[in-house]
Amino acid sequence: MGDFIVSARKYRPQTFDTVVGQKSITSTLKNAIKNNHLAQAFLFCGSRGVGKTTTARILAKTINCTKRTENVEACDDCESCKSFNSGASLNIYELDAASNNSVDDIRNLIDQVRIAPQLGDFKVYIIDEVHMLSTNAFNAFLKTLEEPPKHAIFILATTEKHKIIPTILSRCQIFDFSKIKVRDIGDHLIEIAKKEKVKAEPEAMHMIAMKADGALRDALSVFDQMVTFSGEQITYKDVINNLHILDYDYFFKFVEFSMNEDISSSLLLFNEVVEKGFDSHHFIGGLASHYRNLLVCKDAKSVQLLEVPDAIKSKYLEQSKNMDPHLVMRALNAISKTDVAYKASKNQRLLVEVCLMELCSLKQEHEKKKKLTEPIELLPFSKQSLREKKKDQKIKTPVKKEMVEKPITIPKIKTLKKSSIGAKHLSIKEILQNEREEKNKKEDALPREKVNIQKALLLWRQYAFRVKDQGMETFYNALVKRDPLFETNEKIKISVDNQIQIDYINPLLGELINFLREQLKNHFIEIELDLIENPDEEVKFLNGNDKFEALSKKNPKLITLKNLFNLDIEF
Repeated sequence: MGDFIVSARKYRPQTFDTVVGQKSITSTLKNAIKNNHLAQAFLFCGSRGVGKTTTARILAKTINCTKRTENVEACDDCESCKSFNSGASLNIYELDAASNNSVDDIRNLIDQVRIAPQLGDFKVYIIDEVHMLSTNAFNAFLKTLEEPPKHAIFILATTEKHKIIPTILSRCQIFDFSKIKVRDIGDHLIEIAKKEKVKAEPEAMHMIAMKADGALRDALSVFDQMVTFSGEQITYKDVINNLHILDYDYFFKFVEFSMNEDISSSLLLFNEVVEKGFDSHHFIGGLASHYRNLLVCKDAKSVQLLEVPDAIKSKYLEQSKNMDPHLVMRALNAISKTDVAYKASKNQRLLVEVCLMELCSLKQEHEKKKKLTEPIELLPFSKQSLREKKKDQKIKTPVKKEMVEKPITIPKIKTLKKSSIGAKHLSIKEILQNEREEKNKKEDALPREKVNIQKALLLWRQYAFRVKDQGMETFYNALVKRDPLFETNEKIKISVDNQIQIDYINPLLGELINFLREQLKNHFIEIELDLIENPDEEVKFLNGNDKFEALSKKNPKLITLKNLFNLDIEF
């Protein structure tokens, strides 16, 4: 146990070339050393674990090396390099500003700056987490930072550049360290796994790299954790289970369900995700990323933006073939609205479920719009159609209005005679009876499944949100103000406050009825508007006198009481 060294320390880069993901910065520093253009103060900025302190140590080691290579790297053979590797170098001074942030600490550092190096050309002062210094400490450091001795070089490292005062920034050469790419971290982990004789699946290393969020140190820590968990073989499933990461397969399955318009399976899949302990908001974020990746796969030029393993990439490419880009954009829009409204929602699970149902119905809505916009295909002409066309042409010719009306009215009279006086000589009673029977046959052929009230309420809420997005706020308020009342399984009542709402809502009910009939597979659903008559709520009093007048109408004795005792009306 005593021989174990964490990977972040064991495999810490010792040269500029071994620094991962910061090639532009390392190249600049190497050129500065080569051309003797070193600044006297550097500021390394960037998020955690990207190589700021490591690069600072490599720079300090390289500039004091007496036998630098042609590639401007430390030799690891001279006396200066050996003392640095053993941790006994007197030319490098490291200060943790998080715990040494007072004026006295900076004054002690300034006193040491005056002493020239015993071995080598430079003394390097590395101040980590420099943003933690107090204002007084910063001010005490200003003069020394501006005009240091020739042998002194300061390297400041910070994760929060905005907290450093401008006077310090203006005296430093600033280098912004970027987050390390997922692919670079994954490749580096695979190399370390080979050195440690650990069999690791590329997908597993990629997932660890994604979990690290651009920080190589975090990735190495997770790698050590997985080696402890799995032993000499790290698999993708082990990483998923141990790190509590939502698998890609869930999102692939959901997109399939949404394309098949399978609402039930989508809701059951979401329930499985919740039962496994994943946050609903986390699921929504992952679903948005999945749809984004599908959209990226639609164009060969943008496929390179997909940062996933090759096995997962092939799945994305396969699924994106059957996806319409317009559908994907509408899905992303719906998910983003849910993401924004998530924190403010009182019933967050219901909000996500409504979003999932909306995604499942996107394909159907898109196909309906397509049908409306498609051009009408002309059928091949027959002799009969040609005759009809000639008749139409005759009618369209410019003639007087009286001449046009004759050929139109005469056939109507003939058809009435034929329908009323046929060969069978049917009575009016028999005709009406036949019509009723035909109507009943048609109604029997229509779907009439039993209405699930819970599902109906979810669909009601979904339609309300859709109406809101279309800008119909009044209709939306009427739908969500009160829950719909199911008098029977097929008869729904909406309570409204006044006649104005009735006049506004009535023309809009047809689309809502058709939507419910189609989704619930019951063409006998009806909706009625119910006016709530509550005069007590409608009475609004402006002041105390108005209230007294209203009360005195109900009880005239109040006027007598007021006059008898000479009372003032104050409320």
